[in-house]
Amino acid sequence: MGALAGKTALVTGASRGIGRAIALRLAREGALVALHYGTSEAAASQTLAAISRDGGRGFLIQAELGVRGDAEKLWAGFDAGLGAAGAPPGLDIIVNNAAIGASSDLEGITCEEFDQLWAVNVKAPFFLVREGIRRLRDGGRIINISSGVTRIAYPSVIGYALTKGAIDVLTRTLAQQLGQRGITVNAVAPGIVQTDNTAAQFTTPEAWAQAARYSVFNRVGQPADIADVVAFVASDDARWITGQYIDATGGSLLGV
Repeated sequence: MGALAGKTALVTGASRGIGRAIALRLAREGALVALHYGTSEAAASQTLAAISRDGGRGFLIQAELGVRGDAEKLWAGFDAGLGAAGAPPGLDIIVNNAAIGASSDLEGITCEEFDQLWAVNVKAPFFLVREGIRRLRDGGRIINISSGVTRIAYPSVIGYALTKGAIDVLTRTLAQQLGQRGITVNAVAPGIVQTDNTAAQFTTPEAWAQAARYSVFNRVGQPADIADVVAFVASDDARWITGQYIDATGGSLLGV
């Protein structure tokens, strides 16, 4: 029996990268995992197939984030998916992972880009939680994926960094509000992780070598590195941890 046997989890942005790794890890621990995706049904289906091959359980939810009615559509899909899976209503774990993963610098960012960043990275998880709280069981978990760029100045992605700073504030505030129900709320903050998004930013061996030097381990993080931290925070072992920014950057901030 895994640490999350009998639990139900929602992971947004679960079709690839960190979200896929989190979904796989939670399913491996026994959770029924609702896999949200925005546009890539094929990639999300691959994640679900991988869960099934490992003997886990999950179902897909499609909802574009950052548009009017996104939270309502996502939760309607969640409720329908639970019914189809024969699972009881409600859930135990919400992982707010979906986000636009980079932005332009101060000079290059446009109003349209800024608005889209905030719509997807801040507004969507805010209203997703607001609509989801009545479904979340007492003793549940909310895990927000933050970023190391909220603790170190990184001017080239200023818009993105601002949105993740807002997620940190949301985390602390929700932790205070929901503690009376035994619900923990924490932020897990990756550093540079090897995903499709970062592959578009680091396009040469030299760039990857420079990225690796941020960490004290002299390597770039892997999605599983973050997923393992999230699995711990989702478990009962983390019941006394809430309102925290959990540095999962591989020590990238130690030399700052």
